[in-house]
Amino acid sequence: MIKLRSKKLFKRCSKVSTGGGGSDGVTGVCRSDDIQWELRPGGMLVQKRECGEGGDEVITVRIITGSSWHDISIGTTATFGELKMVVSMVTGLEPREQRLLFKGKEREEDDHLHMVGVRDKDKVLLLEDPAIKERKLRAMARNQVMSGPCPTIIEV
Repeated sequence: MIKLRSKKLFKRCSKVSTGGGGSDGVTGVCRSDDIQWELRPGGMLVQKRECGEGGDEVITVRIITGSSWHDISIGTTATFGELKMVVSMVTGLEPREQRLLFKGKEREEDDHLHMVGVRDKDKVLLLEDPAIKERKLRAMARNQVMSGPCPTIIEV
């Protein structure tokens, strides 16, 4: 018969002793209500962040489009889809017409800014989708041909 014994790798509560503390020298007390948990967008349950690192933080992202740029303030936990909605209000491009590139890669609409690594004052490149741009140009050319001067009909 083999007897198995399990070892604790981590202590459940840490007790800190100080030189001039209480009678037994223990000042730290472990309580279950000290730890607060949060659910991250990826589905991971983690210990809640302290103040200053919070997910409610607002960052400023610089959107660069060709020759112009726009500074947009948005929450750190926002997605690129939400960023596209804000950019559409500023630039007039519909979200489906936009391609947002960060660190050289096009980002999907459901990617979260903080998960990709977007921080305060970072730059995001905005490109207009070439296929949609070509369709717009063709439609404009078609409309100009149709709206051009019509030849008058001469009676015979």
